[in-house]
Amino acid sequence: MSVEHDKPATTASGFPAYHLPLRYALKLVNLERGMPTVPLALSLLRDAINTARNERFAAVKIIHGYGSSGRGGELRVAIQSTLAQLAQKNEIRAFIAGEDWRISNEHAWALLQSHPQLKKDADLGRGNRGISIVLL
Repeated sequence: MSVEHDKPATTASGFPAYHLPLRYALKLVNLERGMPTVPLALSLLRDAINTARNERFAAVKIIHGYGSSGRGGELRVAIQSTLAQLAQKNEIRAFIAGEDWRISNEHAWALLQSHPQLKKDADLGRGNRGISIVLL
């Protein structure tokens, strides 16, 4: 397990991976599977972001669930809080909460313009609180 989560992923030549041309639009990562603890889910989140960046994805769709109580769930809150911090530190470009994953969202629209195939995403425009989109 890597402890250097805060550094941007780099290529073999040492250049930040986000300067490479993007190869794929969206990587799907299910952090809800197996009902991990919050600390484990956050570690998996950082690993997934770094892996997706190294694989040159434009974005990652994180499935974190909405919580079994229907009121929000610890995993969703912790993941979205971490994503907000990563965006503020410019470690990711932005994140879009599932309820905001629609064409009228500025970040979503920019992603959809550069990757039109994402307009077919099943969650687009559905207000799914159980997902978040991470723009790398």
